[in-house]
Amino acid sequence: MAFDFYMPDIGEGVVEGEIVSWLVQEGDKVKLDQPLVQVMTDKATVELPSPRAGTVRKIYFKDGDICPVGKVLVQIEDEGGAAASASASASPPAPSHGNGHGHHAPVAAAPAPVAASGTGAIQVVDTTAAAKTRVLATPATRRLARELGVEIGRVPATGKHGRVTTEDVKRFQAPPVAAHAPVPQAHAPVSIPSTGREERVPLRGMRKRISDSMSRSVHTAAHFTYVEEIDMTELVAVRDRARSRAAERGVKLTYLPFIVKAIVSGLKKWPQLNASLDEQTQEIVRKKYYHVGIAAQGPQGLVVTVVRDADARSIFDIAREIDRLAEAVRANTATRDDLTGSTFTISSLGKLGGVMATPIINFPEVAIVGVHKIEERPAVRDHQIVIRHLMNLSISVDHRLADGWDGAMFLQDVKALLEDPTTMFMEMV
Repeated sequence: MAFDFYMPDIGEGVVEGEIVSWLVQEGDKVKLDQPLVQVMTDKATVELPSPRAGTVRKIYFKDGDICPVGKVLVQIEDEGGAAASASASASPPAPSHGNGHGHHAPVAAAPAPVAASGTGAIQVVDTTAAAKTRVLATPATRRLARELGVEIGRVPATGKHGRVTTEDVKRFQAPPVAAHAPVPQAHAPVSIPSTGREERVPLRGMRKRISDSMSRSVHTAAHFTYVEEIDMTELVAVRDRARSRAAERGVKLTYLPFIVKAIVSGLKKWPQLNASLDEQTQEIVRKKYYHVGIAAQGPQGLVVTVVRDADARSIFDIAREIDRLAEAVRANTATRDDLTGSTFTISSLGKLGGVMATPIINFPEVAIVGVHKIEERPAVRDHQIVIRHLMNLSISVDHRLADGWDGAMFLQDVKALLEDPTTMFMEMV
């Protein structure tokens, strides 16, 4: 019996996913829970397992396609015989609105709840009527529509499969031009002529997500950057002394956990930097929790992993969590909680950190710190030229919500803690 596997609801607010890569081909035999396909949403990239053992009969979406929730992804010839009924392919399942954490949960098209392989369960109901009126749009597009006061159901869709894009919303929201005003000329898309000596790579997947996210941040937040030199000599000595004890606990101790703790202490003193702007209500939301994002290069591009409740963690615990998150990114097993919900972000390239950079804010956060390389350089101390371990920290701040004074004073407080680790330890909760 043929079984239709529908695109499941793989996260709260997710209405579609981009097919990153099929792990099987038509005609392949598959086992129950065998990974079928990698799907990327606004939240994360996940692998969807097979809900049946059988043979892949037909794949409906190819790599790079956008598949809406509730559409048939793949048809499997079920080896279970009577286990699959004709009603299995009669109507697609509705997106669930549960806890949003069942990232690897397969959804079988059946009239009863189906146990998820992740957390929780997904209720499957008939949504034939709802599907006719549902607007296909990503969470980011829906949020933009709310911010601009646009009723998304009235926006003409130009995206694949009738999807409303952010450009559609912006065009619909644009005010009419007065008759006496000159009509602005839209920039034509840049076209690169081919000479036959180029390689063309589709802009999709993680690179497309990064492109959209960075463009939105730059065109929304009013960036300014402040840079400070940090004398890390004392902290270098503390870290060297602590490395053996960390190794006994299976922890690889870098400087990043110390920087995280110093930043959390600074955020408690300057809460306007641990905030976001609710553009719909025009309220500044100052957060009383400290989920620190770590922006680093992953196999598919820039990824921000999240150390949750960093204020309540020890240096060793933060180091252990940073390692766990890095490994999850490398193995492509990071969950939605691992990749979302940060309140403030640190951008670090480790030993390749360079001298100075102007990091782009992880929107809708207020600020981001850039961590640069530590190196021995000459410095003047007590009128003498000495060799010290020096590092630059840069901070980019959204000037809409915080002033230059706020960013500078915050970084001065972080500097004081890093240069005298004793005071950092005194301030730890």
